[in-house]
Amino acid sequence: MQPENKTDTAFPDLFEKCYNYTAAKEVIEKGVYPYFRPVQSAPGDEVVIDGRKCIMVGSNNYLGLVNDPRVKEAAADAANRYGSGCTGSRFLNGTLDLHLELEERLAQFMHKEAALIFSTGFQTNLGAISSLVGKNDTVVLDRQDHACIVDGARLSHGKTLKFAHNDIEDCRRVLKIARESNGRGGILVVVDGVFSMEGDIIKLPELVEVCKEFGARIMVDDAHSVGVLGPNGAGTAEHFDLIDEVALTTGTFSKSFASLGGFVAGERTVVEFIKHSARSLIFSASIPPANAAAALKALDILQAEPERREQLWKNANRIQREFRAMGLNIGHTATPIVPIVVGDDFDAFTFWKELFENGVFTNPVVSPAVPPGQAMIRTSYTATHTDEHLDRVVELVEKVSRSQGLIS
Repeated sequence: MQPENKTDTAFPDLFEKCYNYTAAKEVIEKGVYPYFRPVQSAPGDEVVIDGRKCIMVGSNNYLGLVNDPRVKEAAADAANRYGSGCTGSRFLNGTLDLHLELEERLAQFMHKEAALIFSTGFQTNLGAISSLVGKNDTVVLDRQDHACIVDGARLSHGKTLKFAHNDIEDCRRVLKIARESNGRGGILVVVDGVFSMEGDIIKLPELVEVCKEFGARIMVDDAHSVGVLGPNGAGTAEHFDLIDEVALTTGTFSKSFASLGGFVAGERTVVEFIKHSARSLIFSASIPPANAAAALKALDILQAEPERREQLWKNANRIQREFRAMGLNIGHTATPIVPIVVGDDFDAFTFWKELFENGVFTNPVVSPAVPPGQAMIRTSYTATHTDEHLDRVVELVEKVSRSQGLIS
């Protein structure tokens, strides 16, 4: 039966792909559909989903601040003072003194001259890359870069080249091609600091050397690194003591900062250019006052309470150690993102369902977010997960892994 609104002409129908799309329906019919599950409680390390209380090991709440009373109070106070939204873009009527204060604080924290706030982390990379990379330029990406980096490259007028994941020798090969094929333009190499699915860290020292060899600028997306890596939590460049070698760092407020929004930090002249060129900034409403205030308060806490980061790493190291001891394949993770490589997509969905039904919420990740045949259960940990939380997670992961045949 044709849908009621399906066209009945000899011309190709734009919606034909929609009518033929069955992937989600097939997973739903098998009873293992894991996505768009509504959370029915405040976010945190324990949540209620489908009326079931779960330990949450699927969020990016690394410092455990999303439900912190101080952050919530700061957000509420800002909403009471400034209202619920800005009703305009940063470019026109949507800039508050709160935004400027946050930008100044972020620049200091990231050891850069200037910072600029966007409405989301996705829009930050979209705007920064597409405004910087022109028709004579080349943008070089790691094959496992986040989708917003890929889309930013697509929106630019430059040429896009990719190198094998975290393979610096392959990056050298690609940079050589870029220089030989286009000597007129500049090169921007864009990588994740911590890769969001695999949990591994970019080999930044080696990348810096190869980029110097070919005169390429480096931009690092520290969405999963700020608050996590570095002596002060300032991310990947601080972690490797290479702050001056990284031209631009981007980040998000939706993880360690327990809010919503994004930022780019770098040389003032470059940030000013992005500020007046990035379409995703100029044509988007600015982040609401509550979001800016929450991010500011989270930054205060991040800097004042380094013990949070210490506890985060204690939890992450424990889980990595115990999962490896079980014989699970957790790849090359070196962070609080700890994947369990399952392989088959439906096996990953089944693994997720068993954990969920036993009170542990995780994220099944399938292609194209990971390479085909590398479906995984992505788990991630926070500073506020207790030993009891982790005991239960380890117990259930081992039980389900045995039932699924991942370990014997």
